[in-house]
Amino acid sequence: MGASTSLKLPDALKARVASAAAASGKTAHAWMVEAIEVQALLAERRREFVGSALRAEEEVAQYGLVHDADEVASYFLARTRGKVARRPRARKR
Repeated sequence: MGASTSLKLPDALKARVASAAAASGKTAHAWMVEAIEVQALLAERRREFVGSALRAEEEVAQYGLVHDADEVASYFLARTRGKVARRPRARKR
């Protein structure tokens, strides 16, 4: 295990953690480690998502090509229903 860290929790939160941990069959420590791990992963995924969106925005600004959202949605809906559909075309913004 790594370095130890101390958390000072309000009494009400500490009780909630203890209850949730007990209900899941874990110690409060194991439950909090898992909760922190999950939140770290979510923060990393959010950061990657935002970075991807910003890169896409730069690409649109550079090339000016976009897809119509309604056409894309119709295309995917048709494909999920097993129908042949024409792919949406990129258009100048």
